[in-house]
Amino acid sequence: MRTAPLTAQGRQDALDALRSSADRGSELDVLVVGGGVTGAGIALDAVSRGLSTAVVEAQDWASGTSSRSSKLVHGGLRYLQMLDFHLVREALTERDLLINRLAPHLVKPVSFLYPLENRVWERAYVGAGVALYDTLASVTGSKRALPIHRHLTRKGMERLFPDLRHDAAIGAVRYWDASVDDARLVETLIRTAVSYGAHAATRTQVVGLQTTTGGAVTGAELVDLETGDRLDVRARHVINATGVWTEKTESLAGSDGGLRVLASKGIHIVVPRERIAGDTGLILQTEKSVLFIIPWSRYWVIGTTDTPWTQELVHPVATSADIDYVIEHANTVLSRPITREDIIGTWAGLRPLLQPHVKEGTSSAKVSREHTVAAPAPGLTVIAGGKLTTYRVMAKDAVDFAIGSRATSLPSITHDLPLVGAEGLQVFQRQARAIGARYGWDRPRMDHLLHRYGSLLGEIIDLVDATPSLAEPLKAAPAYIGAEIVYAASHEGALHLDDVLMHRTRLNYEQADKGVGALDEIADLVGPVLGWDERTRSREIEAYTARAEAEEDAALQPDDAAAERVRLRALDLAPLQPLGETVGAGTKPGSPAGRGSSGPAGT
Repeated sequence: MRTAPLTAQGRQDALDALRSSADRGSELDVLVVGGGVTGAGIALDAVSRGLSTAVVEAQDWASGTSSRSSKLVHGGLRYLQMLDFHLVREALTERDLLINRLAPHLVKPVSFLYPLENRVWERAYVGAGVALYDTLASVTGSKRALPIHRHLTRKGMERLFPDLRHDAAIGAVRYWDASVDDARLVETLIRTAVSYGAHAATRTQVVGLQTTTGGAVTGAELVDLETGDRLDVRARHVINATGVWTEKTESLAGSDGGLRVLASKGIHIVVPRERIAGDTGLILQTEKSVLFIIPWSRYWVIGTTDTPWTQELVHPVATSADIDYVIEHANTVLSRPITREDIIGTWAGLRPLLQPHVKEGTSSAKVSREHTVAAPAPGLTVIAGGKLTTYRVMAKDAVDFAIGSRATSLPSITHDLPLVGAEGLQVFQRQARAIGARYGWDRPRMDHLLHRYGSLLGEIIDLVDATPSLAEPLKAAPAYIGAEIVYAASHEGALHLDDVLMHRTRLNYEQADKGVGALDEIADLVGPVLGWDERTRSREIEAYTARAEAEEDAALQPDDAAAERVRLRALDLAPLQPLGETVGAGTKPGSPAGRGSSGPAGT
């Protein structure tokens, strides 16, 4: 297939094409609102059926929930406790499909230990549950992607995880799931959709839905947050995939129906890999949620929490209490307790859970993660709920629902559609040693590059061949080479430093300084690609530095309200627009006017 890059010019071309189409009186088949994993999956599903498709996102791709997950592709072992067998089997099917066929470069196996405290009844109970988990995986119809579970003695457990407290468990069950860089998955989905002909634009906010006198939705009013330009788009079907912004987006249609979601905050902390001795992950049951200790590249990811969130939706942050909670529960099983000084990064995300019809006060952790599709108005389809692992099924269901009877003659084919970087992966894996020798990249570096880019590594190599210095690691962020930073702007759609450090790389939480020390280096690499002058370059550095400082200060606050006040001191360069307002001709992107956390952000 032809692999189309995501570029700043490509974004502008997409907006120009939408404007030109509207001027001609033409309409899209599908307009997707929201560039998280669900919206990206919908865009790919729709365009691969032959439908004219556009997807718009008010921030960056995956800037909301879809870049702030636990980064696991899993069947939902804990949902067996809820007897949710359908969801578990569905998720296991999707997990194995991603590993075997769709994105083998992005989705990698990871094993976990489930520590046992009772020698008899708990081993039998947990063992039976994990055995059922493996059994459901074996009947999905896909090739088995992962090993089956094993029971371990205390000695076996200690060999795999030396820093597990000797008195914390009498043994363990080891089982397998998978991990993924969630933001890269979303960007890869979008890029695949664009390669098949979809129009895609970030920093493009839906501020209104066009309706007929009868209430049918026929299109949307968009604002380009980079320039303030407005445009109208006509579409036969508008699909709202905005997660925790679902109700705000629905309200633009003036309908009282639709779906309601509950925003639940989950936070994670990041600890250097050498700080905890272990070769596998841990899963622990807490009184409020499930705690994972996940091996990830050069560090451990530890989380999560599950608490109601009632603040603005754009900038959730971890509080001091959140961090203490995670540390406290991790330390119940670690022989060498971790402290605040060990933490190099944190992130917080909001789960878009379907609003439960239960008594007030019910914990959001009890809400099912299954998704629902609805039509609050003709021409408008809304999808909410679900989980990262089942994005493809959600996308299929949303498009099926939107196009109705046409789905019979235009069925989804995404189950057999590899994402960009998957085709030809094995060739690059076999050539890895020779490539590494040619460019001075050791095995860990090659593993890193193949995991991030798959067969798209050829495009990274093209950049290095043109400018050999791009093969070298960044001085202040040596986990990445210069070509990766250039590639973020030239092929992956990054428009701002924020996009590069938050979503194309993960320097925001991979380094204790949140990547601030590498800003000059990174700006020198992406600035020429994006045509920055010195003023723009300085503004970008100042904006990201302010963000990093605000996030650090927010993590010291005792509660959500205080943390939010501190975080919002840092202004966004392309702020969202409050509903019902438009960007005036004299308003520059990045000014305080219309920071707009009340606006619908498509994430």
